[in-house]
Amino acid sequence: MNTDLFGGVDAVVKYVLEGHDRGVNWAAFHPTLPLIVSGADDRQVKLWRMNDTKAWEVDTLRGHMNNVSCVMFHAKQDIIVSNSEDKSIRVWDVTKRTGVQTFRREHDRFWILASHPEMNLLAAGHDSGMIVFKLERERPAFAVSGDSLFYAKDRFLRFYEFSTQRDTQVIPIRRPGSTSLNQGPRTLSYSPTENAVLICSDVEGGSYELYVIPKDSIGRGDTVQEAKRGIGGSAVFVARNRFAVLDKTNNQVLVKNLKNEIVKKSSLPITADGIFYAGTGNLLCRAEDRVVIFDLQQRLVLGDLQTPFVKYIVWSNDMESVALLSKHAIIIASKKLVHQCTLHETIRVKSGAWDDNGVFIYTTLNHIKYCLPNGDSGIIRTLDVPIYITKVSGNTIYCLDRDGKNRAIVIDATEYIFKLSLLRKRYDHVMSMIRSSQLCGQAMIAYLQQKGFPEVALHFVKDERTRFNLALESGNIQIAVASAKEINEKDHWYRLGVEALRQGNAGIVEYAYQRTKNFERLSFLYLITGNMGKLSKMLKIAEVENDVMGQFHNALYLGDVRKRVQILENAGHLPLAYITASVHGLQDDAERLAAELGDNVPSLPERKEASLLMPPTPIMCGGDWPLLRVTRGIFEGGLDNVGRGAPEEDEEAADADWGEELDVVDEDGLQNGDIGAVLEDGEVPEEHDEEGGWDLEDLELPPEADTPRASVNARSSVFVAPTPGMPVSQIWIHRSSLAAEHAAAGNFDTAMRLLNRQLGIRNFAPLRPMFLDLHTGSHTYLRAFSSAPVVSLAVERGWNESASPNVRGPPALVFNFSQLEEKLKAGYRATTTGKFTEALRLFLSILHTIPLIVVESRREVDEVKELIIIVKEYVLGLQMELKRREIRDNPVRQQELAAYFTHCNLQMPHLRLALLNAMTVCYKARNLNTAANFARRLLETNPTIENQAKTARQVLQAAERNMTDVSQLNYDFRNPFVVCGATYVPIYRGQKDVSCPYCSSRFVPTQEGQLCTVCDLAVVGADASGLLCSPSQVR
Repeated sequence: MNTDLFGGVDAVVKYVLEGHDRGVNWAAFHPTLPLIVSGADDRQVKLWRMNDTKAWEVDTLRGHMNNVSCVMFHAKQDIIVSNSEDKSIRVWDVTKRTGVQTFRREHDRFWILASHPEMNLLAAGHDSGMIVFKLERERPAFAVSGDSLFYAKDRFLRFYEFSTQRDTQVIPIRRPGSTSLNQGPRTLSYSPTENAVLICSDVEGGSYELYVIPKDSIGRGDTVQEAKRGIGGSAVFVARNRFAVLDKTNNQVLVKNLKNEIVKKSSLPITADGIFYAGTGNLLCRAEDRVVIFDLQQRLVLGDLQTPFVKYIVWSNDMESVALLSKHAIIIASKKLVHQCTLHETIRVKSGAWDDNGVFIYTTLNHIKYCLPNGDSGIIRTLDVPIYITKVSGNTIYCLDRDGKNRAIVIDATEYIFKLSLLRKRYDHVMSMIRSSQLCGQAMIAYLQQKGFPEVALHFVKDERTRFNLALESGNIQIAVASAKEINEKDHWYRLGVEALRQGNAGIVEYAYQRTKNFERLSFLYLITGNMGKLSKMLKIAEVENDVMGQFHNALYLGDVRKRVQILENAGHLPLAYITASVHGLQDDAERLAAELGDNVPSLPERKEASLLMPPTPIMCGGDWPLLRVTRGIFEGGLDNVGRGAPEEDEEAADADWGEELDVVDEDGLQNGDIGAVLEDGEVPEEHDEEGGWDLEDLELPPEADTPRASVNARSSVFVAPTPGMPVSQIWIHRSSLAAEHAAAGNFDTAMRLLNRQLGIRNFAPLRPMFLDLHTGSHTYLRAFSSAPVVSLAVERGWNESASPNVRGPPALVFNFSQLEEKLKAGYRATTTGKFTEALRLFLSILHTIPLIVVESRREVDEVKELIIIVKEYVLGLQMELKRREIRDNPVRQQELAAYFTHCNLQMPHLRLALLNAMTVCYKARNLNTAANFARRLLETNPTIENQAKTARQVLQAAERNMTDVSQLNYDFRNPFVVCGATYVPIYRGQKDVSCPYCSSRFVPTQEGQLCTVCDLAVVGADASGLLCSPSQVR
């Protein structure tokens, strides 16, 4: 048998373990003890013990509802893990032989289990895949106090001193054997003056233990003392000898003394599930979606902040800043919970601590990272295993690992210290770090560019192309020229020319055009700078190049008519040459050309006066644009030689003029020797023999040609292009939550988002013309002169001559409240005269304009809100009356609509007319009882028109003889109701309804999510924060 079963006779059956009733699916040995565990189809897990001679059953673990698939001992804890076809994983206590915890899946049976050889991880295979999990949290509970750390490990409270790295055991914190799954210490709070420790755990649904450590016990670790215990969600010290305990059941905090006696009770302002220390006498209370700081003495909320669910709180050393750590985000806030920045991570945030510079250092599962006060972040180093930071001191991070061992990790803080110095404008630190450290890399260069420091990035770079780009961005034309010479590519010279032209550096522009042989642009440059001498030379160059179009353009720029005639004649355009000569009065040339043309002489237009086309004379000739005098920035000069090793340039060069320095040869020569030309015999100007005449062929710039230098108008001053100011439209919307101001600034998208958030508006079609009117009405347009573009000027609300020119007011708005009051009066008049369609148009216009109204005072805000209610009532009533007039064949519905109209909140004259109308409609339909009700209501209003009172009395008399209704109406005047704005049916008191977030019209519940039929703007039942129409509402 042995041979068949094991394939050889070396294996011997040592024990036969009998006990299961059905087939055994799995058996496993304990890693160290003489124990075996097995699982079978009899739904039982059995524990066996063995020795050298026999094996016997110890106990049976019952609980699974189906076949047990797999079972195993946990490597580090006294527990057994089993899974089963009953779709559950169960955890059993080996010592107590009881179930500790159960994990279930909805639809999948479990089949297999495996444990990680090193990490505290288990894997379980099921029908549709696999799950990897750990049985309990591995984060050690700890508290930092000055130079010391208290932490819980292996049922002991331990003490660690950062300066000496001394680690000692203090006291045992729980009786051996009492630790069960996920009931180890969760948080730890320490009072240094009383040398007391609070340890919170999940035992009994949340409890705490208070230990007072004897002064001499640190280092001995053998003192056993009885802890003071209590029930509470979390407990934390709030003063020297006071601690707070969260009572979740009553949502209150119990303040206790060190004798564990209640001193005070305080109800919490929010439904909190956790409390944290927030300074003496203050608590930071955590809810699912927010945190608040609560003063226990004054019972006041000092700060409130919306956040994702916060797991850990880390205060800075000076208690001025706090980091709120959630699963995938870090929120940095001030001590009053004023939000400063939020950082999102894709993997879990594990821990964090503040360094001495106010930088928050935190860890994720696999990185140590930093977060600057402005929200910039970066990676310091990667991690092999997660760690929990306890303290950051200088370049050393102190932390605990998952085994509860203290570690000290030395980091390179150069990158974030450099960024912090930039942020805090500590430019002396920045300069010293640049000179002394090896900061480099594309990421740092990109960061400096993004933050507006291209001149600093320039000194990190040796690559000429990158230097060229950074030099252009920072306006440093000298470095740009030097880099362009090194690169010597056409595209770079062109970009240099564009930037130099923007700065008005004509000399650099000329040099760049010469290097690229861009003769057309060069000619135009000479034209606009008024350099006629060089323009003449450009004409000669064009002749040498045989560029007919270039010749003609240069002749046109120079205003040389004879030359133009000659060019046209040489090109064979004799008719054009003849016309040019005739128009400009060159009769000799015209007669000669006419003879050549013979019968083909073109005719000149009659009754037309010729005018000489001459280029306009430039206002400024030859020189560069005037430059601003600015002081050198901290990085100008101080960093010039960093990373380049170039010697300092002589300061005298700063007084040079770019235009003059370009003239390498004398005035009659060509610029820089680059523009070669051949002049016809007899036209060669006088020149010195040593210059060797004009070079006919070679158009390359000689290497010894001098590069023009950036012109500087004042000693120790450089040109810095003024930074563009913020556009007025951007100033208007900055911190404004008023939709009208966003629309006036042309930001229609944000205006619509604001209206959607504040009033639930979704249909913006009726508002489109008003958006356009607001935008055009908040600007005026100035035409300086015909050749200049139209200048757009912002019109400000409430501007006067005494206003400061540097302070921008809000935009002028074309809609105001007084206009709406006039429209309201017009609507009243139209209603009185029975022009219901016109009245409805006016009232709807008011409803559509109100979201874009801005008023100044709170009183006016109340008036605007009151106006919405007034107008809404009229719109609803008029819509019902117009609907009634459309119905011809349904007298019951006609009566109902007329009746509902009388329950709209109308002005008294209009209410009387509505009552008179409803009374008439019902009387004619022989509903005398209902007509009598309207007649009584009409008489109660004391009508001023005698005819109305007389008619009402007559109807009342006729109805009293026969108080009956022919037809039954859906109308009960005794039961208060409102009318649905869509279906026009009554919604009686007590019935469910939904409302429009803007006009507050009421609707039956089936209309939820539909467009409001009254205002035609908002969505019925939508969430909205409310009308915002005044700056006073957001102050």
